[in-house]
Amino acid sequence: MRLRTKAISILTVVGLTGWALYPTILAYQPGGDPSKVENKLALGLDLQGGMYLDMEVDTDAAVRRVLELTASELESTLLDELVDVVRAERVGNTVEIEVAAGEKVDWDKDKMKSLTFSFQRKEISPNLTRLEFKADEETHIRTSAVSQALEIIRNRVDAFGVAEPTIQKQGENSILIQLPGLKDPNAAKRLIGSQALLEFYLVEENVNPGNIDPTRQMVLFEEKRDAVSGQLITTIPYVVQKHPVMGGDTIRDARVEIDPRDNMPHVTISFDSRGTDRFAQVTRSNVNRFLAIVLDNKIRSAPRIQEEIGGGTARITGQFSMAEASELAITLRSGSLPAPIHIREERTVGATLGEDSIRQGLLGASVGAILVILFMLVYYNVSGLFATLALILNIMMIIATLSLFRGTLTLPGIAGLALTVGMAVDANVLIFERIREELAISGNPRKSVELGFQKAFWTIFDSNLTTLFAAFTLLAYGTGPIKGFAVTLSAGILISMFTAIVVTRFLFELFWLRRPHLEKISI
Repeated sequence: MRLRTKAISILTVVGLTGWALYPTILAYQPGGDPSKVENKLALGLDLQGGMYLDMEVDTDAAVRRVLELTASELESTLLDELVDVVRAERVGNTVEIEVAAGEKVDWDKDKMKSLTFSFQRKEISPNLTRLEFKADEETHIRTSAVSQALEIIRNRVDAFGVAEPTIQKQGENSILIQLPGLKDPNAAKRLIGSQALLEFYLVEENVNPGNIDPTRQMVLFEEKRDAVSGQLITTIPYVVQKHPVMGGDTIRDARVEIDPRDNMPHVTISFDSRGTDRFAQVTRSNVNRFLAIVLDNKIRSAPRIQEEIGGGTARITGQFSMAEASELAITLRSGSLPAPIHIREERTVGATLGEDSIRQGLLGASVGAILVILFMLVYYNVSGLFATLALILNIMMIIATLSLFRGTLTLPGIAGLALTVGMAVDANVLIFERIREELAISGNPRKSVELGFQKAFWTIFDSNLTTLFAAFTLLAYGTGPIKGFAVTLSAGILISMFTAIVVTRFLFELFWLRRPHLEKISI
């Protein structure tokens, strides 16, 4: 009954292993299409090619933007309250608000409190107030900028359709991105790197671009391109107010639509309730003025405000191709990056290099496995065959486990697989040598097998446990290739304990120990 129970358990494990391996076999068979198979073993960047990016978030720009938007919103709010504002601007890492002589600012109003809750207020003079960040507020903005950029990039990559991407924070302000199997790296780089910072600026009419007041105005350009070739024809300068009247952080949705008049694509954006109210306020206060819609410091369009727009929608035009409009809609839907990001390191791994890596890695692992199997068969005879069968099941179970838990096989992972093969056989060698020692002492095969497995167990357990601790440490603190190695090694250690002790022991019992009169074993 004990043997039957073990047989049922092992057959169940083998069946589950085959079930977990089936999608991987289906995906990577000759002529198979991995992109159409779910729950398969994913291949890492080094095995199937793709793109590697190390990007740095400009957290200083995130702090500056918060200060500039605060200054702009405070100025608009005070003007709505009929307060004569001399200037409202960022000065270093502070915001200064200066009002005309005799004017009073009611800082206790709800609107003013909501705009200044992150700041400490200092009265420099009766007409000049300086706002400085509260303790740790600047650090919070920098940390939040990196976290927000991480989520926005993840949303963009998901919308782009890259399978099994790796996107993680590295250090204080860096983001590591790996995109395996990427077919168009340039499009991905445009999508990920585009800040998609959408802002609305009021245009200053009748002002010469060469004679502006740099404290209150700046020059931005609108590009005119050929509709067919996309070649730049000319740039049109606009003088705009230095601070935006509204940001794009309140966008709820963005979608591509076709203008029936010229059949050209454009992007229609809609705002949430806060953005709808703000857009209505801006358009109501500036009827007959031009409002520049600016994306990443380039004017996309500058329509004249004919009347208050209360529906919470706006349209971005600019001679887009359909692909450009679609990319823009994706970036706007996922949100604008809170700060510019800069590529510090970029590597593109070609599919050919990935195929070479797979071939060489598998060749090395296969040669190692064949040499080990030959040694076991020659040196331990039939017992070596038992170890070989357990070893094959070990490899299958490791790959099945990675497939089942959506793991990713990397080149270091193949190295971990090869190391696991050696460790699994090492456990069998310890058991077989113990059995040989007991045979030399007692000459009783049945007793020798029992004592061999029993005495070798704790030695195998201790050696695997210490290695497992090291693998878990690499898994917890390692990144990239180190983590791939640790994942395969950890799974291999746990599985090798099962195959080396339970499966090999079952084969001994099945072929020898169940015999009533056992005189010798082949070891």
